[in-house]
Amino acid sequence: MTPLTRALAAGCGLLFGGLLILLGPAVATLALAAGCALCAVLRQPLLGLAGFGLAACLMPYTTVQLGVRITVSEALLGLAWLGALPRLAVGSMQWPQGRAEQRLLWLMAFSLLPFLAGQLMVQADGNGPVNWARWLLNLSALFLAPLLLPDARSRDRLIVMLLLGTLAMLLLSIGYFLKDRDANSFIPVLEKLRYAHPEAVRDIFSANYTRMASPWVHPNLTGGALALMLPLAFFYGLAQQGWRRLLGMAVALLGAAGLLFSISRGAIVSLALVLLWLSWRRAPHAGRIIGLAAALGLALVLFYPPLQERLATTFSASNASTEVRMDEYRRFPDAVRAYPLGLGFKVDPPPPDSGLLGISNLWLNFVYKLGAPGMLLFVAVTIAWWREARPRGPLSALDPERAVWLGTLSGLLAALLTGFFDHYYSFTMVLIGLFWLLMGINLQAARRLAGRGDPLLLDGAAPSGPITVDPKATPR
Repeated sequence: MTPLTRALAAGCGLLFGGLLILLGPAVATLALAAGCALCAVLRQPLLGLAGFGLAACLMPYTTVQLGVRITVSEALLGLAWLGALPRLAVGSMQWPQGRAEQRLLWLMAFSLLPFLAGQLMVQADGNGPVNWARWLLNLSALFLAPLLLPDARSRDRLIVMLLLGTLAMLLLSIGYFLKDRDANSFIPVLEKLRYAHPEAVRDIFSANYTRMASPWVHPNLTGGALALMLPLAFFYGLAQQGWRRLLGMAVALLGAAGLLFSISRGAIVSLALVLLWLSWRRAPHAGRIIGLAAALGLALVLFYPPLQERLATTFSASNASTEVRMDEYRRFPDAVRAYPLGLGFKVDPPPPDSGLLGISNLWLNFVYKLGAPGMLLFVAVTIAWWREARPRGPLSALDPERAVWLGTLSGLLAALLTGFFDHYYSFTMVLIGLFWLLMGINLQAARRLAGRGDPLLLDGAAPSGPITVDPKATPR
């Protein structure tokens, strides 16, 4: 044993002994495990991204204290970047040069102006720099897909983690909901998961106790997350074999039930519109999906009276939630006049003691937070994504690569459509991280399909053939 090795071993022993004395055996063991996990993620940053996928879908707002309070999901995303940056510096990874990525960088750079304006104009308590950094971190998930997913196998591992996290979240949420049919019974679960702001959680669940509770807290957030993930789960399962097929179909079936139990109007309508679009584009089994979804919805309505009562008024113009949204639109010009450069990141709309209201619209919320130029830059990013990833022919064929592309494309479309009903895909932490991560996966899949000459991604291509699934292309 060399002197350096002996010194390293002695240093590790002294460190662990000191942890045992200062923290106690249990906490010291956890600290040691966390240190080992940190080293593993820095060595293999894909582990951090996969951990983000699992944590973001299962327990998105579980927090940890790292100088400031931050979610475990965002901490794992940050660790993935810590592992990726040295590889970028030495040139072993290439920065993505797509138009969508370039425009997102412009949006991130422009956000500095409303951030500074909000720090000066908004008189309220709030940690603007931390909130801004968290928002930028969530947006940066778009770049991690091309950086950390160089092949189909690594991408498959990430998708499996996303679906496993969603499945565990659904089993937990639906199980508690069917057991008690009272959202308040879920509060102890979130307390054990170290969720912040317990008073806000109690207010949300008390006001919506007949709607399914979940780790996403608000039923509309639950619906939005499911609208994003359900298409990926279904098409991924459709093109896979064995336990992967079972995983995808289980998430799709339970997710449809969870979506109805959450009674998120925007998510339900958005997914229905995407299904109609898929049927029009002749996507595989789109008609069957519509029929099964209608049958499942009818069965739940017939056998669950609270759902009947909720649906009786949920799409009515006299619904209290609808009335609030109409009032938000009427008073939105007042907010634009009060904050022409945007509200920034110190607080979320509406600012306290201002007499203003928030806005339940994805694009107008960008105006509220970043001003009109910020909204236009977000539109520019989504246009660049759509131009590159949109289908050019009938969606009549399916293999594992096409399944990932079509599943993420459909989920992103559903998420954007929910923007007409709510704002949570603009600045809601963790959820927007999932959104931009799936956009990165979708762009990567579209580029791979175009690179292999797939007619679906080439302009002027001939219609594609019948459904095919290549077992050799399925990751093992």
